[in-house]
Amino acid sequence: MKTVNRLQKKKQDPGPSRRTVRGVRDVGRLWAGGNAQVKDLLCSIGFLGPSVTGVALFFIAPFLVVVYYSVIRSPLNPEFVGLDNFIAVLKNSSFQTAAKNTAMFSVIAVPLAVVLSLALALLLECRIPCKSLFRTFFLSPMMVPVASVVLIWQVVFHYRGTLNVTLAHFGVDPVDWLNSPYCLLVIVALFLWKNLGYNMILFMAALNNIPKELLEVADVEGASAAHKFFNIKLRYLSPTVLFVAILSIINSFKVFREIFLLTGNYPYTGLYMMQHFMNNVFEQPDYQKMASAAVLLAAVMVALIALLFKAEDIFGKDVEG
Repeated sequence: MKTVNRLQKKKQDPGPSRRTVRGVRDVGRLWAGGNAQVKDLLCSIGFLGPSVTGVALFFIAPFLVVVYYSVIRSPLNPEFVGLDNFIAVLKNSSFQTAAKNTAMFSVIAVPLAVVLSLALALLLECRIPCKSLFRTFFLSPMMVPVASVVLIWQVVFHYRGTLNVTLAHFGVDPVDWLNSPYCLLVIVALFLWKNLGYNMILFMAALNNIPKELLEVADVEGASAAHKFFNIKLRYLSPTVLFVAILSIINSFKVFREIFLLTGNYPYTGLYMMQHFMNNVFEQPDYQKMASAAVLLAAVMVALIALLFKAEDIFGKDVEG
């Protein structure tokens, strides 16, 4: 009798493998009969999940930790102090010098990077001799390591470097370029030489996407070159101008690498940037001061990028819409 009961139970219970197969089939039927929008949402979450998790763990979470450090007294004394750390940083003379130099560098370098790269792209549209050599000259810094670029600048702008030797032939006294009021111009030249090539390629691609019909109609109607540039080309280039401007702003805040390799931790006053300030504060270490400076820097960058997006939206909406 017991044997019969066991056999009946085995027939009633299909076993774990069969239960799994039935469960999979049931899920498949539910998925096949489900809402298409819900299925698209679940698929999107499945594909975006790893990327969103990585960004949250390695970017968003660390930034929130920095924000937390900027409003407490210290990691050992997590007392909330509000804006006291920010006020202390804004009153710090080193921070003021670094902020002024960084702002001055960005104000000079970013517009030049946008305007000159656009001018080079327009020039390469024309029929000029040695066009390939011209393009190679501006693209070569992208393939050269930063240390090699810095070495070239040291050879050229050293007190006994190539530039001073050349100027001595014309009776000009030597100048210590990296420890003089001209130091910022030297770094601007380095920044432009290293970044113009990539920006130029972006503008050349954007110029090729401008509808040729509009330019042909403008030629038929006798429009001048200036009219075609400002009323047709520049309007279609507005998204690329925005992208290049944002990219140049980000790169201008990362120029610390080149300056550090040229001059070290404590350069001439005119080259003391925000990254120098945070790097030196990190070595002390003063996490509250460093975190407050980082939050202020992030707020300024977000505000600048928001203004650029607003300007592009106003200027290019009739083209995109």
